[in-house]
Amino acid sequence: MARMKFICDSERCIECNSCVTACKNEHEVPWGVNRRRVVTLNDGVPGERSVSVACMHCSDAPCMAVCPTNTFYRTEEGVVLHDKDTCIGCGYCSYACPFGAPQVPAAGTFGVRGKMDKCTFCAGGPEANGSQAEFEKYGRNRLAEGKLPACAEMCSTKALLAGDGDVVADIFRNRVVKRGRGAEVWGWGTAYGSKQAGQPGGAKS
Repeated sequence: MARMKFICDSERCIECNSCVTACKNEHEVPWGVNRRRVVTLNDGVPGERSVSVACMHCSDAPCMAVCPTNTFYRTEEGVVLHDKDTCIGCGYCSYACPFGAPQVPAAGTFGVRGKMDKCTFCAGGPEANGSQAEFEKYGRNRLAEGKLPACAEMCSTKALLAGDGDVVADIFRNRVVKRGRGAEVWGWGTAYGSKQAGQPGGAKS
């Protein structure tokens, strides 16, 4: 079974935000919630880099460890999903996540919190695949349709890669070999507990 992973190649990211727009459009994400965002590191100085950030679907996800209601679960493909019906909006997951992926929007007056929302790797939720209930809560289930996440498919420079972890790591490694630099992958070691994807031995995890 493939282990799904994200890689963002900061040497290619041009901060166009097409990944952010694709995600919002595909899943009709509510205003104020950003499942994906583009972050610029060292803005305005030599060596500036941009990376597309969302839930990395970690191998040992801290959000799962701190959730008091066991809202999170992992699919056979390694995608970390959540059940909004059990979420109480406590926000513990947002504090635990090193990527700031869980979004807990204010749902009412006096800062009352709503249900947590985050990237689903376009894999939907616990409802039946392709059902209206699944779409309304989690967005479109592209994985069930045999497709990759919309953010990666819409990336104009193919900086954002998604899919089988071994395959995307091999693609990235070949890029590094050809250009002779840029082997660092932001967040890879934190999310998957393995060597960098662009270095020898980094593909398997």
